[in-house]
Amino acid sequence: MIELKSRPLFRIELDLGASMDAGATPYGRRRVFPVSGGRFEGERVRGVVLPETSGDWLLARPDGAFQQDVRLLLRADDDALIFMTYRGVRRPASDDVNARLARGEPVDRNAYYLRIAPFFETASSTHAWLNQIVAVGLGERVGPNVAYDLFEIL
Repeated sequence: MIELKSRPLFRIELDLGASMDAGATPYGRRRVFPVSGGRFEGERVRGVVLPETSGDWLLARPDGAFQQDVRLLLRADDDALIFMTYRGVRRPASDDVNARLARGEPVDRNAYYLRIAPFFETASSTHAWLNQIVAVGLGERVGPNVAYDLFEIL
């Protein structure tokens, strides 16, 4: 097997609103977190996360992991709109870590697993390269919010 190579894409920070508990579904407990804003910045693209158009449909699974299903609308600094979706998994190393994260306490990002697989869609010719890449992200909770360091897989 060969090792994957990557290069930094951008860091994105999401401001989360209060969650809405949708209850226990056949797949687990579903909570919806509205994304009230945020920002992203990298060498090739930067901008803001538009509020009221973005959200995280988080699933607390029976195996203790959390599964993200996120849709974001980004506005690049040149006014281009970029649609970003991602699925991901967060799993804590222990129940204590999970409880601390739920309370918004600071927890070292190495104490839990938070990875995402984002995809992009844009009509912008300047940012069309985003339509044709595969990316991965490493995440961390930052108080009540979340941030990801994204990497383009080469």
